Amino acid sequence: MIPVDQSIAHSLFVSTYSGRQFYPLAPTPDQVDIEDIAHGLAYQCRFNGQTRYFYSVAQHSLIVADLVPKRLRLAALLHDAAEAYMGDMVKPLKQLFPMFSDIEAKVMDAIGSRYGIGNFSDKAIKRADLVALAMEKRDLMPNSTESWASLRAITASPLRITPMSPQEAKAAFLLAFQLN
Repeated sequence: MIPVDQSIAHSLFVSTYSGRQFYPLAPTPDQVDIEDIAHGLAYQCRFNGQTRYFYSVAQHSLIVADLVPKRLRLAALLHDAAEAYMGDMVKPLKQLFPMFSDIEAKVMDAIGSRYGIGNFSDKAIKRADLVALAMEKRDLMPNSTESWASLRAITASPLRITPMSPQEAKAAFLLAFQLN
């Protein structure tokens, strides 16, 4: 991680839906709120909006949670929760900005601490994330005909994605959180 001046780290914040201040360079569990996560993910479109229809990170997270064993559902639901505070940077760009990934990891640590989760990187979650990605490519990106290396050994679920509105995705995300 690139060292960051602490006065800068404690002066840069994201204003959240609930009115909190979230400090991505100095995240703590008490800054994390499920309402902010659900709201932020529900109103954020996957793939920089390069999809046929609006499709939120919250709905993606719900799909991933449905594809894992029950014991991993909360971790799967929250596997992209840092994006509520930092945005959903597409993978090719993220690879160009290693500091972004370092900050994102610290934010995920704060989220994990807040909700008692330490297994966001479980193999079953990673695989479910790729199955969801294959479904998204098939159902939401029909003009993306090139093969994606990350999907070579992955088969999409036969279930089809029906995009939810942000309000529907937020409500479903909060319900899934409450049930876990």
